[in-house]
Amino acid sequence: MSDLPTLAQVAAEAGVSPATASRVLTGSVRVSTSTRRQVHDAISRLGYVRHRAPRGGAGRRSDHMVAAVLCEPVHRLFTEPFYARLITAAEEVLTRHGVPLAMMTATAATSTVATPPLVSGGVDGVLLIGARERHPLAVTLAASGVPIRCLGKPPEGIELPHVDMDNRDGGRQAAEHLLLGGRRSVAVISGPPGLPAARDRLDGFLQTLALAGMTGVPVAYGDFSHNSGVHGMQWLLRRMPNVDAVFAASDVMAAAAVQTLRRAGRRVPDDVAVIGFDDAPVARRTSPPLTTVRQPVEEFAALAARLLLLAMSSPATAGGAGNNPVLPTELVVRESA
Repeated sequence: MSDLPTLAQVAAEAGVSPATASRVLTGSVRVSTSTRRQVHDAISRLGYVRHRAPRGGAGRRSDHMVAAVLCEPVHRLFTEPFYARLITAAEEVLTRHGVPLAMMTATAATSTVATPPLVSGGVDGVLLIGARERHPLAVTLAASGVPIRCLGKPPEGIELPHVDMDNRDGGRQAAEHLLLGGRRSVAVISGPPGLPAARDRLDGFLQTLALAGMTGVPVAYGDFSHNSGVHGMQWLLRRMPNVDAVFAASDVMAAAAVQTLRRAGRRVPDDVAVIGFDDAPVARRTSPPLTTVRQPVEEFAALAARLLLLAMSSPATAGGAGNNPVLPTELVVRESA
């Protein structure tokens, strides 16, 4: 007998009927947000995993299909080069194996619309990008039995196979470089606090400064966009007029910080050193070119795609917490710091 929790146990834990719990799992719109949250929380607490019938069968094609799901508004897909790099590299791997890639977005607000085709047999695997804490789609997919691979760590409390960058060590390298350069009035433009990658970059940076006796570092929070980099740098200049170094959690925000500093009459790097993260093309076009933490974006996405294909063909040997690779990051020193 299996000790795995059942859907009936999930329903009892959530205080709803089994039919309601089932509707949540299939993404039905006929469930209130509060009820959906109760079921998601029960799934997470019990570790429930849905058993799916194999795709195919009589009269069905056996062709595979993978969906890449970006947990961000659709405009980010077209304005952030990082996502284009991820999806292009993943698609190249899948195409070589004859597997088409469908692209979709799913914010927390639109997840009820995005969920049904993902969990009802419409796709054979999911590449999940940018899931933040309590994102309902991440919880539902974890329980669905659909082969999945997260690009980046999943939200805390949700167990999903993933590939990650060593974001924490990237933050450490940035902090050490600024300390070695004699910078002492340091500030940060971080990414969204609910995103594991952003949190790890910030933690690695602040913990390294703390070991050197530097605490109380001001932190502005952005969303990796240019506008948030501008607003974050403006806020930091008001908070710390004598700032002499800034670590931004993306190159786009770092480039925006450089522009904002220039408008404020501050020279980079003479007055203020700036370090970004990604080593995106914008890092080389910024004036001066950005010192940044390079993450191997294409290798990262290609590895996630290969591991997803392995899970789709041999679930028993592909997934699990023991196969969540972490790729190294590397500081690239240019003229901005």
